[in-house]
Amino acid sequence: MKTRIIPARNTVTTCRDATPWPATAWRRELREAITDASELLALLRLRPEETESVRDARFPLRVPRPFARRMTPGDPADPLLRQVLPSGRERLAAAGFEADPLREADAEAAPGVLRKYAGRALLLATGTCAVNCRYCFRRHYSYPSAPPDLAPLREDASVREVILSGGDPLLLTDVRLTRLVQDVEAIGHVVRLRIHTRLPVVIPQRVTAALVDLLANTRLRVVMVLHVNHGNEVDAEFARAMAALGGLTLLNQSVLLRGVNDNAQTLAELSERLFEAGVLPYYLHMPDAVAGTAHFHVSEPRAVALHQAIAARLPGYLVPRLVRETPGAAAKALVGATAGTSRSSAINRS
Repeated sequence: MKTRIIPARNTVTTCRDATPWPATAWRRELREAITDASELLALLRLRPEETESVRDARFPLRVPRPFARRMTPGDPADPLLRQVLPSGRERLAAAGFEADPLREADAEAAPGVLRKYAGRALLLATGTCAVNCRYCFRRHYSYPSAPPDLAPLREDASVREVILSGGDPLLLTDVRLTRLVQDVEAIGHVVRLRIHTRLPVVIPQRVTAALVDLLANTRLRVVMVLHVNHGNEVDAEFARAMAALGGLTLLNQSVLLRGVNDNAQTLAELSERLFEAGVLPYYLHMPDAVAGTAHFHVSEPRAVALHQAIAARLPGYLVPRLVRETPGAAAKALVGATAGTSRSSAINRS
């Protein structure tokens, strides 16, 4: 299928409004998220027969309205819609695609704590998200019901960085998030806190005054890694959220997805728009081989060609590293000729 080039709308320049939202706004948006495909399609003036939409009781549709408003009405191939609309192709078995392709169960050091890489520990702060992305690499993961156990972190002085993940850690209330950050702060050898989140993308209103104050006043050096896959996800509300978080290191990691962003112009435009909003492109991930996601797969030769094409168009600091994760490896791996003389080489990160 040839990817359509869909120009980004509402060109974003550096946002002058850095005002956080009131605490109630994001909770309201979360409560009012769209959970019925017929409602979403009606909102976009689409007929069900124009799409491949199906019901999925195990991993149902969930789309916040701020994200839905960025979709193009009347376009069944909208790249944002493709990311969230359940498809019958998710039910097709594909060789090599499995429930836990990254073997994360083997990395559990304690309930809710994953140890994949040296010097870092990943906390599964929650098992839920504000949006159900159809390519999610943890869509089949069995999350623990209790909060993460920090005991292994306290006992291991080599842990310098704690990563909050999930699910989406910003789904925790400001009170619960504050308590978790304080617990991490109390571990003296931890110096950095990294937060992986999609919430400021799909519900920018999550950036409240309490959140900004918490992250600005912790003794830990905070890095926030956003998850934006297409330039149309970057609008004025997203830029306002990033401006409010402007004191943090803001990075983005995308997943290379067939039919969403597997086009050099789309990827280059994404990097440009992220930078305008104050976010630095960080990683472009090869999609993980998760059961139900084979239709999003992009081959390595195609991925390498796309990466080379955007590298030829953009300054180096706007070119995300093309990477893949291999179960049990000591680091992620750079993919393709841009990694150097070899086909792929390792880099340390989580």
